[in-house]
Amino acid sequence: MPVNMPAYFIADALGLDFLNAIATTTDGPVDWIGDGKGLVDWLRQAALVPEPELDAIAGRAMPGELDRVADQARDLREWFRGFVTSHMGKPLTAGMLQDLAPLNRLLERDEAFSRITLHEGNHLALETARRWRSPEGLLLPIGEAMARVVVEEDFAQVKACQGSGCTLLFADHTRSRSRRWCSMSVCGNRSKVSAHRSRRKATEG
Repeated sequence: MPVNMPAYFIADALGLDFLNAIATTTDGPVDWIGDGKGLVDWLRQAALVPEPELDAIAGRAMPGELDRVADQARDLREWFRGFVTSHMGKPLTAGMLQDLAPLNRLLERDEAFSRITLHEGNHLALETARRWRSPEGLLLPIGEAMARVVVEEDFAQVKACQGSGCTLLFADHTRSRSRRWCSMSVCGNRSKVSAHRSRRKATEG
């Protein structure tokens, strides 16, 4: 069913935001990629696919084709969640490369290429582009975002929100490495309110 609220982008790493595309809110569980339309909407919000390409792929997809890609995306998400949650809190090692074989198989399907283009200010620049041949290609930028988490993030600082019942993950980029919440305005505030109530009860008791 359609999700009538913006997706969460709080992880400071798009590959982790992909994991957070399913979450438990105050109204219950929400999955932003529950179907093909949801996948396209999430990719649009994440700005992982150029708008014209995203619209073109969605427009020429056969009935049910995007839903099948969304099924693959959810399977990919749960595989990566297992990898992240089993390794977060400690640095990755070379021995974990074999665990990443499913991600490498996805990345090997990419049809990326380099080309010289004209950028703002009339400067020539080399950019990487991608051939979008089928809806399954929508998985490629997601795979790339996950790969960036693996190679660019310090897994010792990949954390789960400490909020009660919260399922969101994030990369702690704070200077003190002391981030505890997905958002101070949500789970952080709830924790403060709960702690305040507990102190009041203890005082009144």
